[in-house]
Amino acid sequence: MKFESIDAMNSKLISCARCERITKFRVEVANRGSRFLGEEFWSKPVPGFGNFHSKLLILGLAPAATGGNRTGRVFTGDKSASFLFSCLHEVGLSNRSDSVSRNDGLVLDELYITAALKCVPPGDKPTPNELENCRDYREFEFQNMDNLKVVLALGKIAFDTFKGYLKGRGFDVTEMSFKHGVSFKVGSIYFYASYHPSPRNVNTGRLNRTEFIRVLTEIREKFLS
Repeated sequence: MKFESIDAMNSKLISCARCERITKFRVEVANRGSRFLGEEFWSKPVPGFGNFHSKLLILGLAPAATGGNRTGRVFTGDKSASFLFSCLHEVGLSNRSDSVSRNDGLVLDELYITAALKCVPPGDKPTPNELENCRDYREFEFQNMDNLKVVLALGKIAFDTFKGYLKGRGFDVTEMSFKHGVSFKVGSIYFYASYHPSPRNVNTGRLNRTEFIRVLTEIREKFLS
C-alpha cells in the first residue's frame, strides 16, 4: 500500500483491522481492572509522534495496554513513558519531563517516536504475522523521514525489526546483534540499540537512568548539535 503523506498514512492506519487477535484485544483490554474505570480508551492503532522531519527516530515495540492504547499517543500515560521522557527532558530532547496525554503540551522538535507494531498485542508479544501486517506503515515512516540520520531501537524486537528493514534494503546485517548501547553505521544511518524502558527492565536494574542518559547524550552531541 502506498501513501501520499504521513497524514494520509495515519488516516488509514487508525482504521486498520488487519490482525483479528489484536483488533479484539485492544478493545477488550479497556474493560479490565478498575484503575481507569469509566475512561474512554483510544483502542485503535497508534500513530507516531513528534517531528517527522527530524534526524532522530526512536523505535519502540508497541503501544502499552493502558499507555498508548488508552491515550492514543505512543509512549504516553504509563511508567515506560515517565522514564523515557524524564531522560529525554534531561538531555534537552523534550520540553516536558513526562508524557501524560495527547493534550499535555508535549513538543518534540528534534525527534520522532513510533512503534514497530501499531497496536497493543496480548502479553506485549506480537506474532511474526502481526509484525508483518504493520510493515508498510512503519516502512513508510522509515523511508520518508527525509532528514533521518540516527535510529534508536528500544528493545530487541524493535532492533530486529529495523535490522530486517536494513537487510531488505540490501545492507549486510550479519554482524549486528542486540546489546544495550551498541551502535552501527549502515549507509548514511547510525543505528543504536537500548533496552526498552519498561518497568520490568528499570525496576530490575537491567536499564538504569545513568546508562540510558549516556546513550541519549551521545546521540545528541554527535548528531543533533
